[in-house]
Amino acid sequence: METDLRLESSLWIGNKRYRAVLTGWHLKWTEADKKNGDKKTVSVPVAEVVGVENGRVEILPQKSVEDTDKDFTVFYIKRSRSRSTYGLLWSLGRTQFSCPSRVLRDQWTNHLRTALKTHSPLRPHRLLVFINPFGGKKKGREIYHSLVAPLFELAGISSHVIVTERANQARDHLLKKDLTGFDGVVCVGGDGMFSEVLHGLIGRTQQEAGLCETDPAVTLQPCPLHIGIIPAGSTDCVCYATVGVIDPVSSALHIIIDSQPLDVCSVHHASTLVRYSVSLVGYGFYGDVLAESEKHRWMGPLRYDYSGTVVYLSNRSYAGIVQYLPADPLLSSPKDKTRCLSGCNVCSRSTERLFPHTSDSGSLYSSHFSQYSNDSEGEWVSVEGRFRCVSITCMSSSCARSPLGLSPSAHLADGTGDLILVWDTHPLSFLKFLYRHTSTQDQFDLPFVEVHRVKAVRFSLPDGREEEVHEGIGELNRAIEEREYVDTVSRNGSQQQLAQSVVERETMNEHKTVASILCGLCCKKTPAVSVWNCDGEILPFTEIFCRIHGQLVRLYARGIEDGAAMQNCSQESDKNKSRCITYK
Repeated sequence: METDLRLESSLWIGNKRYRAVLTGWHLKWTEADKKNGDKKTVSVPVAEVVGVENGRVEILPQKSVEDTDKDFTVFYIKRSRSRSTYGLLWSLGRTQFSCPSRVLRDQWTNHLRTALKTHSPLRPHRLLVFINPFGGKKKGREIYHSLVAPLFELAGISSHVIVTERANQARDHLLKKDLTGFDGVVCVGGDGMFSEVLHGLIGRTQQEAGLCETDPAVTLQPCPLHIGIIPAGSTDCVCYATVGVIDPVSSALHIIIDSQPLDVCSVHHASTLVRYSVSLVGYGFYGDVLAESEKHRWMGPLRYDYSGTVVYLSNRSYAGIVQYLPADPLLSSPKDKTRCLSGCNVCSRSTERLFPHTSDSGSLYSSHFSQYSNDSEGEWVSVEGRFRCVSITCMSSSCARSPLGLSPSAHLADGTGDLILVWDTHPLSFLKFLYRHTSTQDQFDLPFVEVHRVKAVRFSLPDGREEEVHEGIGELNRAIEEREYVDTVSRNGSQQQLAQSVVERETMNEHKTVASILCGLCCKKTPAVSVWNCDGEILPFTEIFCRIHGQLVRLYARGIEDGAAMQNCSQESDKNKSRCITYK
């Protein structure tokens, strides 16, 4: 119930008079000169007001200001459905109000700004921004300066911008430089850029806490700085799975308005940290596709389709031992048909469970992992056999091609991951499993597929397989070194060096393409081991240990909003002939 009335008066929008009311939580304006049945009311939550400016102001596509004494402009979040995505597009709504006097204009702007500070105290004030100018279509700079920076300025956010010149520059900066005064870090790029920021912030936090992050048993300290993503890469899976759309304006508005916690999976080998992951850690098919695609980087994004086809036709499966620590099945299930949307009840209850004595997820983080460390070995479940693929994901891992993702009911911040086991099966059956990722059919409703909600996973090779690993790992390391060299040239080398490198690689790959296809399709001997695909990076180890760290970082995002619910609400409103438009 809204009893905190702040301000009420008659205002003009264009040539129409409205009765405007500012309460503690909402700004509303209703047409004043029409009969009650025909009156139109617009209601905007104060928490979704982006900014208030004196005069008649426009921000996008270009900023323009008409300084008038009696006018002010309110900017807020507007939503619309996207035909190609599950989530909702956010855009910048704008309404210009005219007042009878300058005194009343100043009253309105002051009250609105005070309400913003009161109801949105956790909005960022200063951000460190990293732009990858080489990612995706190489439009990172343009996207930030033309679409994002004006929104940050409107919201009163100052930013320090760094355009990266080499791989891992963002990670190294976060590990070594002074970060005092920043509320968060924003990456303008793709999943690779996000991974750099993730590793840098987690590593910096553990350094300052005096913790050894390479120890798989250590209790990691949550990161105080939040992470924001502006999609501008060739792959933006993390953005898609947390916001629901690939749209720089939507992501910028999410950064301004809200944040939410995010689980992180640490991947270890022989008690040493290998990488952190928030999306996919995949062995078998997904690892083979990534490894194959590294041989054909000259093809651009098409290399993934080509490599997927080659790997599928190779009809491979791999022996392995999978051990996992199940999560509490009473809390949630990967088969319960729920989706992790904005305001998710499962994640909210998990926050209370992980940090029961505080609203600050950082202060009592050890309580969660004291429970983890007391888990007895008897609770681990072990399975052995031949697998088409083994996947671990901390989120749905949805993307444009797979709108529901690898695990549609996975949660962003419940302290668990989903383990997906696809046993060796007929090629056509495996094709059915892959195809279901592109539709709304249940990919887990197949006899050769298992899915488990877990807190930790171990993967090892059966006895006698270890010696066969070394040859494959050596070849893999050479491929990784070659790719890193090309990445270095593309970021630091001259155009002549880059062109020469590309030509040489194209010539080499043209000669290898036919042989590669024939080898993949005709070789009778299946490779002894696959490789791990960790958020798009190849891991040079086969036997790994994965552990889920609940709510280790916070992401500047509200979460995916349910577009279907919005549509149903609109249909119900039309049915009841309602004239109220609520932007919330």
